[in-house]
Amino acid sequence: MEGCLLEPTLYTVKGIVILDSDGNRILAKYYDVKSLPTVKERKAFEKNLFNKTHRANAEIIMLDGFTCVYKSNVDLFFYVMGNSNENELILMNVLNCLYDSLSQILRKNVEKRAVMDSLDIVMLAIDEICDSGIIIDADSSSVVSRVAVRSDDIPIGEQTVAQVFQTAKEQLKCSLLK
Repeated sequence: MEGCLLEPTLYTVKGIVILDSDGNRILAKYYDVKSLPTVKERKAFEKNLFNKTHRANAEIIMLDGFTCVYKSNVDLFFYVMGNSNENELILMNVLNCLYDSLSQILRKNVEKRAVMDSLDIVMLAIDEICDSGIIIDADSSSVVSRVAVRSDDIPIGEQTVAQVFQTAKEQLKCSLLK
């Protein structure tokens, strides 16, 4: 393999995973179905990954043919995975963008409960950062600006039921307080 050039590819990210402090999955998106095809294999990989990283002070690990960069905060672990020959700095840039975006979206309250309460926005942020393993954006402020859609600006036909109830609840509060 030495001296051999690899074909360049845009498919840099193989997966993005968020685990809680017990190693349970909060959110996982895998973009390479060949390397971890089944849910059982993915869960086993996540368990192994958590066991290797939850006590370490490093930011990178090579595991099962993947280069994994990670960051922990309060009760969450954020992982971005790429091929074993992937540039760690690119993966770390994606990880930092994800973490900084979530920090801005959740108003610096990046913990399990806040992520679970805003899981739809977290998933949207991940989709804005990476699509099918291709890095779309690595600037947290532009990701936040595209994700932060106020429900007042969405036409009622495109709102979810929860958003409609929230709007109705706010209007009812305003009318009662007058």
